[in-house]
Amino acid sequence: MSSFEGKVALVTGGTSGIGRATAIAFAEQGAKVVVSGRREEEGSQTVRLIHQLGAEGRFVRGDVSKSADVEAMVRQVEDAYGRLDFAFNNAGVAPPAAPTADQAEEDFDRTVAINLKGVWLSMKYEIPAILRAGGGAIVNNASMGGLIAFAGLGPYHATKHGVLGLTKSAALDYAKTGLRINAVCPGLIATDMLAGLVGGWEQMQKFAAAKQPIGRGGDPEEIASAVIWLCSPGSSLMTGHHLVLDGGMTATA
Repeated sequence: MSSFEGKVALVTGGTSGIGRATAIAFAEQGAKVVVSGRREEEGSQTVRLIHQLGAEGRFVRGDVSKSADVEAMVRQVEDAYGRLDFAFNNAGVAPPAAPTADQAEEDFDRTVAINLKGVWLSMKYEIPAILRAGGGAIVNNASMGGLIAFAGLGPYHATKHGVLGLTKSAALDYAKTGLRINAVCPGLIATDMLAGLVGGWEQMQKFAAAKQPIGRGGDPEEIASAVIWLCSPGSSLMTGHHLVLDGGMTATA
């Protein structure tokens, strides 16, 4: 029997890309999956893909930057399934690229509210629920952008560096409780967000191939596999760690 059978996973930002791939991966492992996000149509599509696997899942609409939404999201998970075992805090945005002095304050505030405060709020409400279930694992999406930087993306990098700090501190807070908290740092992954930053899907593929030493971009499913492992007994000694999946890119930094 899979270690995920009978367990419940929550994926924020599960409407597309890495979040959708991870929600599906949890379902493939036998978990019940709650998908959260702001886009109901895309979230419902993720749930339909989960149902096609014969697995159980549902969509909960919510904005991770709003405390009431996050509290309600976690409450709905427990109301529906009686427990929460795993969470992947993936919801995030990237502001328009611009030099620091040209960035808009509202873009900075929005990026911080979703990428950084959203991870903190998610953990704030997930942690008690997971402890009530007897322990489990949380994985935060910190991005390669939490380790290095590109010009023009200061607010994004500030938040992703912050996610690593939150992850380490929270991991120490709960290290003796049976709750492990880690982060993933994806590199250049084939997602709508990256395509939007570099000018389209074709440009994204060329950009990733040129930047990542393995000569290609990553697929969302490759990050999903890492999240599943970080939630599995195979990573039982790991907490407060950031797992880098960037095709060797940060090795050249």
